[in-house]
Amino acid sequence: MKSTRDKILQTLLRKPRSTINDLAEAVGINPISVRHHLTNLQMEGLVEGQEERHGVGRPRLVYVLTDEGMEHFPTRYMKLTTRLLSQMKETMPGPVVAKLFNQIAEDLASEYTEDMKNLGMEERLDFVKEMLAQEGFTVEWEKKDGGQYQIHEISCPYYQIGIAHPEVCTVDQTLISKMLALPANKVQCILDGGAHCTYVVQSAEVKTAKHS
Repeated sequence: MKSTRDKILQTLLRKPRSTINDLAEAVGINPISVRHHLTNLQMEGLVEGQEERHGVGRPRLVYVLTDEGMEHFPTRYMKLTTRLLSQMKETMPGPVVAKLFNQIAEDLASEYTEDMKNLGMEERLDFVKEMLAQEGFTVEWEKKDGGQYQIHEISCPYYQIGIAHPEVCTVDQTLISKMLALPANKVQCILDGGAHCTYVVQSAEVKTAKHS
């Protein structure tokens, strides 16, 4: 049996931009209880309220699912993506497929070129961490001796697809390399049984010092 919160989420999936009264009627509870559940769902990042004008007077508040809220419902996106990649690999030469994945990463990195201008190494690493978080990754980095940095992908949104199509892993590797303007070498991969994916980069400043 579905809980009240699940019924509210299901209602917003079928009828986005519902008011509290709409939800109360659909779920069969009073508006005060709906408001309580919505407050909790908003705190969890599953629902957001938006003002909507409707004629004369103050705007009314309507509610919609966030992207995270949408992910609570099963979709067939994964199967479709996997099938598309399978078809692509069957009809395109390997180098063309690899170039396509690289181009995706390069296009994404180019969107942040101006933002990263004049940033130091560790500022770039923080920027990459935040940017990858927006793409669905959980990333941490740490500094090692000799100006070396390790970037750990604790979770990866490509994992399920990567099981069948490991080529997709080149997207984040290329992206990290482009964003840092340094080669990112993979030393551990979750697809190979590692706890997480780890990339190693060497600070350009240290390289320069060694050669001076």
